[in-house]
Amino acid sequence: MIAERGLKIDHSTLNRWVVHYAPKLEKAFHKKKKRPGDRWRMDETYVKVKGQWRYYYRAVDKEGNTIDFLLTAKRDTKAALRFFNKSIGRNGKPGLVNIDKSGANKAGINQFNTDNNRRIKIRQCKYLNNIVEQVHRRIKWITRSMLGFKNFRSAQSTLAGIELVAMIKKGQMRKNLVGALSPAAQFYALVA
Repeated sequence: MIAERGLKIDHSTLNRWVVHYAPKLEKAFHKKKKRPGDRWRMDETYVKVKGQWRYYYRAVDKEGNTIDFLLTAKRDTKAALRFFNKSIGRNGKPGLVNIDKSGANKAGINQFNTDNNRRIKIRQCKYLNNIVEQVHRRIKWITRSMLGFKNFRSAQSTLAGIELVAMIKKGQMRKNLVGALSPAAQFYALVA
């Protein structure tokens, strides 16, 4: 696409752009994002960073819209709580969270309920998480061709860029801001 316009740019330049601009674009997007449903599906998958497996937490709503995501070094209660706090801070409190049989995720949600004096229901039903599991497949397919990430910060930024493009394609920006714009026009509206 860039070569068609007569520009010669090395792939490492594009990578530097992604690492630099993706977090800024994601931050701008979350100000214009639609509010998700109140029934969430939460799960994590593995992503290779610097030859080691890291944990990529994701949450989607009942319709499959992305709620939030977070790359962490460990898979424990503290990481699950951190992800959950980030997700609720950006999207509001869900009524119900569906998770698989992960003890860390359940403990993280229970810790959130205790710390904030809230009552978020937990449902542990494996087949209801198929929506989020299918998105893991897309992430793995995209990152497989990258042959893993070389450092944690670039992995976070690249995954934020991948998720941002997916959210724009799904039409997750508020209608009053973008109207009936194409995904490319929505991206430019976000940048402007």
